[in-house]
This record gives sequence, C-alpha cells and structure tokens, in this order.
Amino acid sequence: MTNKNNVAYIFLFLATLFWSGNFLVGKFASQYQIPPFSLNFYRWLFAWLILAPFTIQEILKKRNYILENYKYYTVLGITSVTIFNSIVYYSLNFTQVISGVLMISTIPVMIIFISSILKIEKTNTFQISGVTCSFIGVILIITKANLGILINLDFNKGDITMVFGMLSWATYSALLKKKKHELSQLPLLEVVISFGFIFLIPIYFIEYQMGYRIILDQNFLMILFYVVLFPGLASFIFWIKGVSLIGANRAGVFLHMMPILSAIMAMIIFNEKFMFYHMLGAIFILTGILLSNRKIKNA
Repeated sequence: MTNKNNVAYIFLFLATLFWSGNFLVGKFASQYQIPPFSLNFYRWLFAWLILAPFTIQEILKKRNYILENYKYYTVLGITSVTIFNSIVYYSLNFTQVISGVLMISTIPVMIIFISSILKIEKTNTFQISGVTCSFIGVILIITKANLGILINLDFNKGDITMVFGMLSWATYSALLKKKKHELSQLPLLEVVISFGFIFLIPIYFIEYQMGYRIILDQNFLMILFYVVLFPGLASFIFWIKGVSLIGANRAGVFLHMMPILSAIMAMIIFNEKFMFYHMLGAIFILTGILLSNRKIKNA
C-alpha cells in the first residue's frame, strides 16, 4: 500500500509541477499575442498525433465500447480539453497568474462538491463548510476584497472565466473516477482528447475568422513545445495514473501546490505582487481545503 501511495504521489507531483508551468507559459503566450483558442487547438492536435501510433490499435479493438459510451467520453473531452485549457489561456490575457492559480486551487474542494451532486461520493458537513469557505475565498480574489466591485459587478473577465474553468476541471476529475474504464491509460487519454478536439475545431475557425492568427515564429514554437509535451501529455498521463491509484479526492490535494509553485515563479519572472486580497482569499481557500478533508468520526 505504501509503495502504491508513493508511486501515486510522484505521478501527481509531476502532473502538478507541469501544470504550474502551464500558467507561466500561458502568460507568455498572452504577452506574445498568441490567440488562446488557437494555441489550445494546436496543443491538442499535436498531442493527438504523438499518441496515435501508441493507442490506435487498442482504440480500434475497443471501438464498440467507446461508441457505446460516447456521451460519457464527450463530457470528459469537453470539460478537460475543450473548456478548461482554452479558458486558462484566455483568462491569462486579463488576470494575474497569482489570481488564476489561487482560484484553481479550489478545484480539490470543487471535486468533492461535484462528486456529491453526481452521487459519486458522499459528502459531510465539513465538506459543505469547506466548499462555502473556498467560494468566499474566490469571491475575495475576484472582487479584490472591494465591495464596490461586487455592487457594480465590475469584475475582471479573466477572473470570471477562470471560475468556469475550475468548475469544468472539477467535473472532469469527478467523472473520471465514476466509471471503471476498459481502456488503458494512454488510449483513454487519446479518446478524451479526440472527443474534446472535435469541439475545439469550430472554436478555432471562429477565432481565425475574427482575425486572430498564429504567427509561426520561435516564441510560438517554444510555447507549443512545452504545452504539448508537458501539461498536454505528461500531466494528463500522470494525473490519470494518480487518480486511478488513490482516487479523485486524495489526488486533488496535490493541486494545492500549484498556487505556491506558480506564484513564486510569477513573482520572479513577471514581477507580480502578492496583494492583501490574495492573502485573504488564500486564507479562506486554505480553510475550505482543510475542512473539506476532515472526516466525521463515528459515534
């Protein structure tokens, strides 16, 4: 059991590390004016092509199983590939890396919340309190602890879209645990990418028609190299393996490292400031995380 846990912890730490770097690279992409939906499109296009030779045989063999469960895999693809990653790149055009990763750090609590709604796992009063505290923390960050912003509904649109992103990823993580898959990890990832990529295609062409075009220069190629190989492939593979070993709720705890890793890098690289409202939000988010991981003892 200990060895199983240690392997899962290594997988989940690496997944979190690469995802932390994804926020920094996403910020670089916004500075170089790389269209966010086009970046996500090419990220998953090349990830799909890289995985295809290693997965196509099993996918064809299990095609009837996949088609029978196409609704399930469509939801997994949309929530993870289509929505979450596109929203992260889009949001970073308008918000700080620190604000984004602090909100994303509520995902472990959101996983518990979504799991409860979908009746995947039971919840308790501590977890309900944790969800409430975490939401308060997110609101403090979105409003910058300024009541006037809340009253006037004058929100940073990057912060608002990031909320939809975190709920989308929480749904993906909860649903990933709901079903016992007949596919091994790499073909499962390829199937999820395939279904999600289908819905990325029209979004890509809409962005293209709006005049937002990719410029094939060194900056784009370096960013694409990172997002395809590390957060695009390695993180997903490690996350799927980690969740399969110890479950979605325990795996979600590792996402708490993302704000720390990303915030430190953002302060060093982008000279971002850790503001007072970040601290207030982080306190409520941390409280929510601690509460949500408490268990009620049997009398």
